[in-house]
Amino acid sequence: MPPRTGGEPVRAAVATEPDEVLMARFCAGEAPAFDALFQRHSRAVRGYLTRLTGSAATAEDLLQLTFMSLVRSRGRFQPGSRFKPWLYAIATNAARDHQRRGRRPEELTEQGELPAGVPDDDAPGPRDAGLERAVRRALDQLPEGQRVPILLHRFEGMGFAEIADTLGLTESAVKVRAHRGYARLRELLAALRAEVTP
Repeated sequence: MPPRTGGEPVRAAVATEPDEVLMARFCAGEAPAFDALFQRHSRAVRGYLTRLTGSAATAEDLLQLTFMSLVRSRGRFQPGSRFKPWLYAIATNAARDHQRRGRRPEELTEQGELPAGVPDDDAPGPRDAGLERAVRRALDQLPEGQRVPILLHRFEGMGFAEIADTLGLTESAVKVRAHRGYARLRELLAALRAEVTP
């Protein structure tokens, strides 16, 4: 089979390959592989960072930083590793570094709403704005060690093994943190519901 040359057929072939194959191709110097990874994951990573920081503007900056870090550290990606946990580890570390530098997430407005331009979720379909605000408020009250596993599990669809890879923890430690986080989240949501119920 002759090698492919530039154009649409190459982009189409690259777009259907698994993440790990694309990353290997990018590490070998193929720029279209990076473009495909960015197109495939940027929206979800942006949503994750928005939920993690509470700021769409901060999430956009951190998204760019995440993918720049991916480019710089591509030599450290181990063949046989899973790409998605590695990418989310970079994004999580970028958010942690940002928060460590003293920047705070945007606060809710006086009406308890998110500031303009901060999307709650990329998922299509009807939404219950009150419930979304309550969930965000409750999530913001969780310690990071519980909040991050819940965001990765519930909103990013990761399994506990992937989350363990992302956070550098054992799978059982992630399950314990998520279990405690979900239990605390239920308590916080019940308390928030009690506040608004006459």
